[in-house]
Amino acid sequence: MLKMWFETKLWKRIILALILGVIVGTVFGESAENIKWIGDVFIKLIRMIVVPLIFVTLVSGVVAMGSPKKLGSIGVKTMGLYLATTAVAIVIGLFLSAVVQPGIGVSITGGEPQTLAAAMPLGERMMNIIPANPVAALAEGDILAVIFFALIFGVGIMLAGEKAKPIASVMDSASEVVLKITHIIMEVAPFGVFALIAAVVGTKGVAALLDVLPLAATIIGACFLHVIIVHGSLIKFVLGLPAVRFFKDIIDAQLVAFSTSSSSATMPVTIAVAEDNLGIKPPVASSVIPLGATINMDGTAIYVGTVAVFTAQSFGIDLSLADYALIALTTTIASIGTAAVPSASLFLLAGVLGVMGISAEQTALVVGFLLPFDRPLDMVRTTVNVTGDLAVCTSVAKWEGEIDLDEFRRDPNI
Repeated sequence: MLKMWFETKLWKRIILALILGVIVGTVFGESAENIKWIGDVFIKLIRMIVVPLIFVTLVSGVVAMGSPKKLGSIGVKTMGLYLATTAVAIVIGLFLSAVVQPGIGVSITGGEPQTLAAAMPLGERMMNIIPANPVAALAEGDILAVIFFALIFGVGIMLAGEKAKPIASVMDSASEVVLKITHIIMEVAPFGVFALIAAVVGTKGVAALLDVLPLAATIIGACFLHVIIVHGSLIKFVLGLPAVRFFKDIIDAQLVAFSTSSSSATMPVTIAVAEDNLGIKPPVASSVIPLGATINMDGTAIYVGTVAVFTAQSFGIDLSLADYALIALTTTIASIGTAAVPSASLFLLAGVLGVMGISAEQTALVVGFLLPFDRPLDMVRTTVNVTGDLAVCTSVAKWEGEIDLDEFRRDPNI
């Protein structure tokens, strides 16, 4: 029995855990909250490895590139694609919400007012990328600062040449060790997913989305369209690779993203999937994925834009074409550097709704209305974010010649 368990592909075990979690949560109700600690252990394990994984793999990846020119080429392509897909995502969300009009006839005055801290100004967020103390940044898990320092450290090793070979070897070995630890942690994933889903279903109920069904349907529909049209087309028509194979190969990362609602927590799995399933070489996987977990917010952009239009409709505010453009611009900019943790999207609402003239009191009502249903929607948008990370990573790897196409196209026997 134990042998059969380990021989079964991870994504199948996770799906089984999801189904059992829903059943247990439905049957036992709020009592299912008592096993949430198992999920919390899984989350702590995976967060434990995030910072060392980013640092050692990114440094190792930069050194493996061999020249600053190649690093610059990868960086420009990565940033450009991430911003482009986020912009398209917000357009899809705004278009669908304008057509469906999920806020018409919906009263949100029943929600308990909730206050949110204003989103950090973009300039301040950009300045925080440079750590005052790299050791403190590593200890605090400041992902953007860790990425910046790892890039600088890797470039330093690259420029030092022969004299830095010993430390380059240490980083390369450390990268392999950390990835092995990641694979060990992933064996815990089915149990963590089971506990997390059971707790969510037990406390919120399967029918939790019924009260916000029009909004939920619009967000999920926009997310689905974005994944199929944008990510799928990028793989099939731009890269000329089999899209069906891509989606089959990334299902492990998607399921972990769905259950944890955190791009950051999913990052070790995303990197493992990129390298093991898609054939993407470590220099690209270890540099593109961590950056994506921080700045690529396709699902978040869809969510915030759709909620903004929903809010305007529910309060009877008429939006002009210029208003839609302003929402799109504000959401795209504000999503850069959003914390890759559950419900982080809610923190963008204050800034985006403020642009529309929504008062602080009205914003508090909106957030209060959404909070009970945010987790299921967060699970969906995080899945889109992680799918976008892997689509962009695949694109950059293909353009840079850093992908094993035979490995990508192989039959995974699923």
